[in-house]
Amino acid sequence: MGTIGAISIVLLLIIIGGVCGLMYVIVYNNLQAYTLKINEAEGLIDELLRKKYDTILMMKDIIIEETDIPEKSFDEVVKLKKQNLSSFDLERKLNEYNNLIIKINGDYDNLLSNIRFNNYFNDLNEINQKLEAAKSFYNKYTNILNKYTKKFPSNVIAYSHNIKTRAFFDGKDMFDEDLKDFKL
Repeated sequence: MGTIGAISIVLLLIIIGGVCGLMYVIVYNNLQAYTLKINEAEGLIDELLRKKYDTILMMKDIIIEETDIPEKSFDEVVKLKKQNLSSFDLERKLNEYNNLIIKINGDYDNLLSNIRFNNYFNDLNEINQKLEAAKSFYNKYTNILNKYTKKFPSNVIAYSHNIKTRAFFDGKDMFDEDLKDFKL
């Protein structure tokens, strides 16, 4: 009976080890899948922000030609390319100019008849819609990844593979000392 008991214990340990190994692989694959989805969304957001920037610059030229708005109103948007901004900050700055363009469009009737401006305005709206969808996708998977990195046992696996919590696309980080990023 001693040999049968030893074999039973060894088999039990093998089964437990196999189950633990299987759980490890599943959790690790999930962490990698969420990280990959977040990185893909981040790339798409960066690409859309570049398109938004270029579209705003083209609209700026038309606004300067067709209205009495001084060119200095757009000085900062031209300088954005030279600044080292995070995607979060770039989006905030571009949204300021997006709102300015919407206001200008409402204030100047002659822009309504400019086909190029209207095409760019429609492009800008389409870019904004795609950006919102990409940010929503990014934030969804960031939320899931952050939950995995906080709960046991997945947090151990995340830590061992240097997978960390990520900030949501609104740029707010609950875990840092900066309280300014929660201003509305």
